[in-house]
Amino acid sequence: MKFMHLSDLHLGKRVNEFSMIEDQQYILNQIAEIADREKPDGVLIAGDVYDKSVPPIEAVQLFDDFLVRLAEQNLPVFIISGNHDSAERVAFGNRLMTRSGIYLSPVYDGLVKPVTLEDGYGKIDVYLLPFLKPAHVRRFFPDEEIGSYTDAMRVAIEYLDLDLGRRNILITHQFVTGAVRSESEEISVGGADNVDASVFEAFDYVALGHLHRAQSVTRETIRYCGTPLKYSFSEADHEKSVTLVELGEKGQVSVETLPLVPLRDMHEIKGTYEEVTLKRFYEETDYQESYMHITLTDEEDIPDALGKLRAIYSNIMKLDYDNERTRTNGKLDGTDRAEQKSPIELFAELYEKQNKQPMSQVQQDFLEGIVEDIWEEQR
Repeated sequence: MKFMHLSDLHLGKRVNEFSMIEDQQYILNQIAEIADREKPDGVLIAGDVYDKSVPPIEAVQLFDDFLVRLAEQNLPVFIISGNHDSAERVAFGNRLMTRSGIYLSPVYDGLVKPVTLEDGYGKIDVYLLPFLKPAHVRRFFPDEEIGSYTDAMRVAIEYLDLDLGRRNILITHQFVTGAVRSESEEISVGGADNVDASVFEAFDYVALGHLHRAQSVTRETIRYCGTPLKYSFSEADHEKSVTLVELGEKGQVSVETLPLVPLRDMHEIKGTYEEVTLKRFYEETDYQESYMHITLTDEEDIPDALGKLRAIYSNIMKLDYDNERTRTNGKLDGTDRAEQKSPIELFAELYEKQNKQPMSQVQQDFLEGIVEDIWEEQR
């Protein structure tokens, strides 16, 4: 039985104030065409369907159109909510949509029943486990010791009533220890949201969402498929794809990826204004249509540089300078690094600048407790 694994569509997302709806429509059409060609037996969508808990109308319409196209191919579709989604909104209508083969994860209530499929090798149980925080799981299992995200996932899985003789698939949305982040993802407090991969031992395939780079963690069958589009310049060198996973008899699983080609790519270039505006610099590239981050190395600012560059690079998203002045002021490096730091790291830097000394361990522990409480209350 073959499945297509998708995640982190982030429908409705804006990148540097550019709407990605047209790009998302293009890539979803491409994915639907791949599904029609490859004939999978189901599609797994591992969370972050939308970029916001209250998505814009065009994002909802786009996802509706995508689901209709998959349903017309008689494809079962399994969807969970991610940390960007509203679990309640994603779950709406799940009992009705099940009749059309669209399975939506309900809001977590401690009881997760599998959807069971069957092929020539027997039954396959598909478990839909939406994004969970420790507080979500503690609510239903107050007698269990749940102090971390790993504990929360371990307890949630222990209560799944798995049949280990069957092939089991888990769809979930978490940060698994050892995986590589991108700067467009939310950064938690000091890695507090890490889940140890050992909790997934019982599953033949774990379809993960949350991280934007396609990658496997500890074994090939614990896998992030990555985003279908690039959503930050830290992803400029990523190769976006869909993951196909095929389950034979128990213990036999194969994974392959199929490339996705975006409507517009994303690139970073660097040079003087004169260099990047020379026709031979861009004429044999796709830079003129792509989303661009351009860093100018001129020592003097170019008047109306953004407007002038946009005459060549119509989709320029970001313009920076890297010269003696910016290196002295630390503006370029500071801006890039800030997007990759946790709230604790940013606050610690501010505290040290203001007080001319670093925070003590007691202060840091206290701050981590406060920030983690805030994270627990979000969404």
